[in-house]
Amino acid sequence: MAKTTKKFKTETKKLLDMMINSIYTHKEIFLRELISNASDAIDKRHYLSLTNQNIPTEDYEIKVEYNKDDRTITITDNGVGMTKEELENNLGTIAKSGSKEFLEQVENEKTPDVDIIGQFGVGFYSAFMVAKSVKVETKSATTGEAHVFTSEGLDSYTIDESDYDKYGSKITLYLRDNTEEENYDEYMDEYKIKELVKKYSDYVRYPIKTWVTKYEPKDDKDEDKDSEPKTHLELETINSMLPIWKKNKSEVTDEELNNFYKSKFNDWQDPISSIFVNVEGMLTYNALLFIPKKPFYDMYSDRSEKGLQLYTKGVFILDKCKDLIPDYLRFVKGLVDSADLPLNISREMLQEDKAIKKIAANVEKKILAELSRMLKNDREKYEEFFKDYGINLKFGVYENYGEKKDSIKDLIIMKSFNQDKLITFKEYVEAMPEGQNAIYYATGKDKDQVAKLPQMDLVKAKGYDVLLLSDDVDEFMIQMLKNYDEKEFKSVNNDDLGLVDEEKSKEIDALKEEKKDLLEAVKDAIPSAKSVVLSKKLVDAPCCVTAEGSLTFEMERVLKAQNHEVKADRVFELNPDHPVFTKLEALKTTDEEQFKKYVNILYTEALLQEGILPDDPKAFADSLTELLMK
Repeated sequence: MAKTTKKFKTETKKLLDMMINSIYTHKEIFLRELISNASDAIDKRHYLSLTNQNIPTEDYEIKVEYNKDDRTITITDNGVGMTKEELENNLGTIAKSGSKEFLEQVENEKTPDVDIIGQFGVGFYSAFMVAKSVKVETKSATTGEAHVFTSEGLDSYTIDESDYDKYGSKITLYLRDNTEEENYDEYMDEYKIKELVKKYSDYVRYPIKTWVTKYEPKDDKDEDKDSEPKTHLELETINSMLPIWKKNKSEVTDEELNNFYKSKFNDWQDPISSIFVNVEGMLTYNALLFIPKKPFYDMYSDRSEKGLQLYTKGVFILDKCKDLIPDYLRFVKGLVDSADLPLNISREMLQEDKAIKKIAANVEKKILAELSRMLKNDREKYEEFFKDYGINLKFGVYENYGEKKDSIKDLIIMKSFNQDKLITFKEYVEAMPEGQNAIYYATGKDKDQVAKLPQMDLVKAKGYDVLLLSDDVDEFMIQMLKNYDEKEFKSVNNDDLGLVDEEKSKEIDALKEEKKDLLEAVKDAIPSAKSVVLSKKLVDAPCCVTAEGSLTFEMERVLKAQNHEVKADRVFELNPDHPVFTKLEALKTTDEEQFKKYVNILYTEALLQEGILPDDPKAFADSLTELLMK
């Protein structure tokens, strides 16, 4: 047969250049693609040998070799090989995928041993990112004919007969010359080849072999002790082949899991927990997830990207697939391996698909189930986990709605005022005395600060417990929950606690009308307050300030720190049973100027107890000094 030269079908040089230079993010991807194609070819040969006795089987393998003198890299497989027609269809037509056609032919048959990776027909052309020309020598296991394909990746290719005598294909890449931007020599380095195989193709199920340098022990009789050690090359398998996540969990020891995690994710500590996920059915995938013992140093930085590693049939695709994990679980490390994920043409990004969402939803469910198990069976470990990652779960409650929010809320643990330990909402409700109808909480940095709040007097008198909120997100989370087990959340700082008995409540309501003029005068003295009321929650304190509506003082502080101009509506509450109230009544009728100063001092003191600085600190200091001098 005479040598034939043909134009690439369907594509122009411009499109070919785009595919070679634009589809892939990193040039090193070429080795992954060619190894994946080799693995496909072996799969095809193995499958065909099951039904065609004329196609022999052998010990399948993929070899990666280099020659620095010739500036070549060679990838050899003993797969099915290609006929002349297949060379034209699979390599001579861009985006013509022989693997995809083959898969379509057998998709209705039971073919457990067929594991096709290449689906797009452009992986071969990634070779031209690093090669100025490519030669493919191949012998078909179905026809026995051998051919050679050559191309410079421009607009044409050549096919000729060959004396290649082994079933399978041998792809030789003639590397480009180095430039200021690119060093192509590194791909002819033994350690670089091993690194790329480990990174991208470690779990291809056929042995990937390359020549590895072995050092020979020095002879004790050798007089020259400072001489260079002798070396030789050995052909060695450099991939693991069987992923740890595809083994049965019972076959993997904790030590193996911990070592895998530390090596894979560059951590020096064992993880708190590991989670195996194995799903078979309409959507088949494996996942192996880890909860680190401590947050990674950059977890909350802007540069930190969430995501799980993505594999397809053991081939590494993405380091951070953000669609597979929700934001609030960003601390989880791990990977997902599936044959059913739709990748784009370069296998580097996921296309929008229901399969992705299903995997993500199940991964989330598995993580929450593991946390729930830890909370129930190993409380000490869970509390240690929550100390570092609890704020993430709180954000999860705040950011989610419906069932998802409900699945997280039982994992929240908070400090208890009475029990002086961390408890769940469920444990709080179970410990509620008869007659308590709400879940009370207070905002403060610690128990001592909350204990000093004047609003706590009545709650403490009743003996009711109070949840202590100390994280910025806490009140946002509580407002999102609204209630737990039909028990309303009530803020000691702000809400009407409903703890005054009916007779006392009626007495205060009647007094409100009687003292209407006084309350209006107090309001006139402090324009920044939205309203002034007689308090139903104070016992010993003369007054307090609370926030009206959904925006609390703590939320105001958090939002202002984020440069939001917000201000909670202030309500000034006076205790009608305190001597100060009587003093204010007397001043209102005898000294209006002093009355206003007293009101402002009391109001500012109440604000300070809530951690709010006065608008005019100097005026407050002057009034206080004047009062002390009398």
